[in-house]
Amino acid sequence: MAEALQDLLGNGQSVDAATSDYISYLAGQPVDALRTSERQLLSQASNSTLLSIQGLSKKSYKAVVSSAESHASLRETVPALSTNVLQLSRLISSLDSQVEHFSTSVSKAGDNKLIARRKQVLKLLDNADRLTDLMQVPTLLSSTANISPLGFSSTLDLYGHIQRLGALYPNSQLVQHVLSESEVSILRLATDLINTLKAPNLKLAATLRTVGWLKRAIPDLIPAAPAEDMIPAVFLICRFVTLTATLDALEPLRRLAEDERLSQEKTPQSRSNGQHTERFLKRFIEVFREHSFGIVSMSKSVDTNLGNASPDDLDLLHPLPSALSTFPIHLVNILLEPIRVYLPAVKDKVARESILTQVLYCAGSLGRLGADFGMLLAMAGVGEWVDLVKRHRLLAGRLESVIGDYR
Repeated sequence: MAEALQDLLGNGQSVDAATSDYISYLAGQPVDALRTSERQLLSQASNSTLLSIQGLSKKSYKAVVSSAESHASLRETVPALSTNVLQLSRLISSLDSQVEHFSTSVSKAGDNKLIARRKQVLKLLDNADRLTDLMQVPTLLSSTANISPLGFSSTLDLYGHIQRLGALYPNSQLVQHVLSESEVSILRLATDLINTLKAPNLKLAATLRTVGWLKRAIPDLIPAAPAEDMIPAVFLICRFVTLTATLDALEPLRRLAEDERLSQEKTPQSRSNGQHTERFLKRFIEVFREHSFGIVSMSKSVDTNLGNASPDDLDLLHPLPSALSTFPIHLVNILLEPIRVYLPAVKDKVARESILTQVLYCAGSLGRLGADFGMLLAMAGVGEWVDLVKRHRLLAGRLESVIGDYR
């Protein structure tokens, strides 16, 4: 019966599964149920389906409208996509040919300037931190040298490192630029060290430290001059400048002594016994004795520290004798000149002996260093000098005998 209903309703057309199930359901119902309740059940199912459709359309109408619009745009986008795909396929073919051409042209990377430049840029990028540190070296040199004298050693060590870099990379413009700026800092450091050697109250320990730093700095600044020959001369010049400045501070006393001397020359019967001259000469000799002994003694220590021979051990055939070998003569001339000029203005015998005693002590001090100039005073015509030396030698002999008896 169900097949007959399907043939009747389908009119020869295929029936879907839902229709087939419903026809089978109808075939299994009694006729009374079909006449009475089936119509009502169909009405309720239709109403329920309508309500479901209305609720779904209320909730999803925006998405449905948007989907409908998107589907409508596919009519235009799909052909455009097809066109772009065709263009991309042609461009890929062209790109492939260009890649093959590039690969052929740069097959020898060592002969290609572009590749070499790119490698150089990559190396610079990899070493950016090192290059930054290298560019900060001149500033670091200046700062370490200005912190304290203890920073001088670190400054010279850092400068030595820069010199090694300059020897390793002589064609690097950056390294050569940093090296030139570092040389300016080292030159400033050497200037500060030389000014340190001019300090009025320079001690031996500070002298040896400063000379050691100069020994490391000068060969870098003046390669043609050996440090062993230059530094002693620089030291003597610095100390001589300090001595000259100290003696120049006695200029007011010297002017008074000069006025007194000229007054005695104009008026031989003048009552002045040379008090101002005595004060000037005593102060002059005192300053000279203190500084000259320190200059010569520290110069010997500087020569020893630099590995030079002492003046007594020098070869007489050496073409350039040590500066210290001739410097004491110049020092003595500085002392003898004011004595020769101003001592005649001192008329008092006790005052003259006091001044010459100071000179004797000064000659003894330098004599312990091998620079006794007593004979020069005897040759200069200072009459009482010989008698004064004899008396002091006699007293010294008696003192030694007394000390020997006591022992």
